[in-house]
Amino acid sequence: MPDEKKQKVKTAVALGYDPNEDGAPKVIASGRGALAEKIIEQAKENKIPVHEDDKLANTLSKLEIGEMIPPELYEVVAEILVFVDAMDKIKAKDKTFKK
Repeated sequence: MPDEKKQKVKTAVALGYDPNEDGAPKVIASGRGALAEKIIEQAKENKIPVHEDDKLANTLSKLEIGEMIPPELYEVVAEILVFVDAMDKIKAKDKTFKK
């Protein structure tokens, strides 16, 4: 019988950040399995970029809802926020050209 890979349980964490109110990004949703799928589905339905990083998701999933990310994760989360910002700008330009 061929070796079958164990299917990993998906983990999803949604972050929110308001520079006028928050000192750092904070966890606004977190879940595993079916709940993770629902979080990802909601993000896609609302055109929120999704970034896949299993290690980061597992680390962030240990935080409580509403808890700010710890300073040791600032750099990696900042890179993701830059990615999200770039995606938003690309989408805005795309809409401008389609008019």
